[in-house]
Amino acid sequence: MPRLHSIVAILAVLFLSTLTTVLADNSPGCGKTPTLTSGAKTITVNGKSRRYFLRIPDGYDKSKPYRLIFGLHWRDADYTGVDGGTAPYYGLKKLAANSAIFIAPDGLNKGWGNTGGEDVTLVTEIMKLVEDDLCVNQKLRFSLGFSYGGAMSYALACARPDDFRAIAVLSGAQLSGCAGGKTPVAYYGQHGVRDGVLNIGMGRSLRDNFLKNNGCTAQTASEPASGSKKHQKTVYAGCSTDHPVVWVAFDGDHMALPGDTGTDVGTSSWTIEEVWNFFTQFK
Repeated sequence: MPRLHSIVAILAVLFLSTLTTVLADNSPGCGKTPTLTSGAKTITVNGKSRRYFLRIPDGYDKSKPYRLIFGLHWRDADYTGVDGGTAPYYGLKKLAANSAIFIAPDGLNKGWGNTGGEDVTLVTEIMKLVEDDLCVNQKLRFSLGFSYGGAMSYALACARPDDFRAIAVLSGAQLSGCAGGKTPVAYYGQHGVRDGVLNIGMGRSLRDNFLKNNGCTAQTASEPASGSKKHQKTVYAGCSTDHPVVWVAFDGDHMALPGDTGTDVGTSSWTIEEVWNFFTQFK
């Protein structure tokens, strides 16, 4: 009997430890009746009024911890480009099927200059505001963006590696800075071999920083020839636990949702499923 009691005691401790860890991942908003609703919002950060759009899942359950996904716009755009259109949040909103909370902030002057880290601060402040009111799994936060929005997602991975589980950079470059940038973060990158706005070499540079941070084995990524109408995916080996790196090069110019046609194909793009699968591998 004493042996049985010891086993029961050990199992109880393990259960409580697991439960405590799970609860610790939940945001302060879990269990609260929310005051936030979907729609356009404003927040004052560093003395500046900033805008963002919040999308709360239909049938929101205050006891369910949701993924949190930031969608960041490209240059000369604003949150309406990400939240609206035929492929909201780069097509992820449809695939999420009400399993994630989405946020689309506005950059200053329709860009992400991130002067003095002010755009990183914006995202951090929005995150805190939302998580104090809504139920978020704080281990499942993500950011993705195209072009300037990809640059800002990269900046978030550099400056807030403990806040983001993974990021996706669609045809980005180092335009928004990289404060820190030495800590592992799961990284998905894609770029067109014929990109005439931000050369593919700029995208490779961002990828290579996280290949180093994540301890991945060096290898030459496959990239399609110009005019081949193909995309080629490289999943790097040897990366540290839970910090994979995926690189997809495609035959095309500067676009967010390419197809194997050399053009942006919107909701038909293979990008949508690739990014969603990359994000949802984390539980």
